[in-house]
Amino acid sequence: MLKTFTRLYVKNIDSALVFYEQLLNTKPSLRFTYPAAHLELAGIGDFLLLAGSEEALASFRETKATCIVDSILEFRTHLLNQGSEIIRDIREVPTGKNMTIKHPDGTIIEYVEFKQEVK
Repeated sequence: MLKTFTRLYVKNIDSALVFYEQLLNTKPSLRFTYPAAHLELAGIGDFLLLAGSEEALASFRETKATCIVDSILEFRTHLLNQGSEIIRDIREVPTGKNMTIKHPDGTIIEYVEFKQEVK
């Protein structure tokens, strides 16, 4: 695992970024749109901001964190062997590949293998 982002669901990504830039004294390490999901996302520090309408965010709100991994296939196998269950299997997304997994304790986590390094 390379990095873990705590997810924050916000109404307006621009105003939220102003606050987190001042709070953390840093700029976003990534920012992109996810047109298929009608979302805008930004990573700043250890937070991943997701912005969109209530309807667009609804199916993502139960996901508690995003973990950046070096090999999504290896993590998929490992997690399934540990009793996790697939919510959304591996698919292509704007930043690379992702999957959403429910851990044995019920926690839902997104795993992402980025096309490029994330700081």
